[in-house]
Amino acid sequence: MFNAIHHVAIICNDYPTSKTFYTQVMGFNVVAENYRAERDSYKCDLALADGTQIELFSFPGAPARPSRPEAQGLRHLAFKVTDIDAAIAHLNSHQVECEPVRVDPYTQSRFTFFNDPDGLPLELYEV
Repeated sequence: MFNAIHHVAIICNDYPTSKTFYTQVMGFNVVAENYRAERDSYKCDLALADGTQIELFSFPGAPARPSRPEAQGLRHLAFKVTDIDAAIAHLNSHQVECEPVRVDPYTQSRFTFFNDPDGLPLELYEV
């Protein structure tokens, strides 16, 4: 019945900064970009090569997302990587700081967290 996740929607504070982050740092391609005058907002569909999509929205005056301590709701978005060290080096080259790498006690996979420009927690998970 359910085959895969089609997209994740993100509301950002600074649309140009977030669009640059997800395209130039994270490697997403713009599928479609629309300015919605009636909402004074952008909707940008971004995709990775495997079809994974993010809908990036800008809404004037949107409240900040509660993050820490842990708030109910979506906790973070995780990206599968085959070489976590290379992915961290890539992020660092774009001045994106990652937390120290940890090991999942159940899978023995290595992972780390970092934030997008709005502080949304993102994860790299090595498989």
